[in-house]
Amino acid sequence: MTEMGKQIIAIDGYSSCGKSTFAKAIAKELEYLYIDSGAMYRAVTLFGIRNNIVDREKIQTEKLVETLDSIEIDFRTSDNSQYETYLNGENIEYEIRGVSVSECVSNVSKIKEVRSKLVILQRSFAKNKGVVMDGRDIGTVVFPDADMKIFMTAKPEIRAKRRFDELITKGLTVGFQEIMKNVEERDIIDSNRKESPLRKADDAIVLDNSYMTPAEQMVWFKNIIKEQQIK
Repeated sequence: MTEMGKQIIAIDGYSSCGKSTFAKAIAKELEYLYIDSGAMYRAVTLFGIRNNIVDREKIQTEKLVETLDSIEIDFRTSDNSQYETYLNGENIEYEIRGVSVSECVSNVSKIKEVRSKLVILQRSFAKNKGVVMDGRDIGTVVFPDADMKIFMTAKPEIRAKRRFDELITKGLTVGFQEIMKNVEERDIIDSNRKESPLRKADDAIVLDNSYMTPAEQMVWFKNIIKEQQIK
């Protein structure tokens, strides 16, 4: 692609839209750093589950907030060039994608203190620009002045099927209806939470990828880049 100044690219959208896959592809294309903000919230959730302060029925908010300073999250590239999430030095990429974390992460992400800690960390990753970050509030809260904002959406049943296929591929035993329920519940929680709710930034470009392949999404992105360079 044509050379351009380093940018901050913010990608927001609903769960299981393929935001991470799309963001990783963009980062690889531009040779940018990729940050999965959702994985950061999943890491905090996993920490809470492991320490018996987070479960599907209840979150011990005060105890979780008290432990935030003992949580360190970073991203590393594996031998096969995959971005993986680390919690206090441990690779947790596989564990944070399971149903138990998915059932709790939206409620953990509603906690103001959790969001404040992670927003600071997310911003620190982008101090030199050249970053692609995906999540729920990247273009509205974390980087309101991002150079490019993309809002991804897709039909709920298609998102559930994608999530179901992903988990089955990883060897997890799950039911489609369970995944569909989780997608619908997360949409409601993410869109209606008090702290940084999911919403499209006014200047974001919408990408409905319900019937698009990853390759077609990259063609779409490259066309957007070309339009940006012409202006």
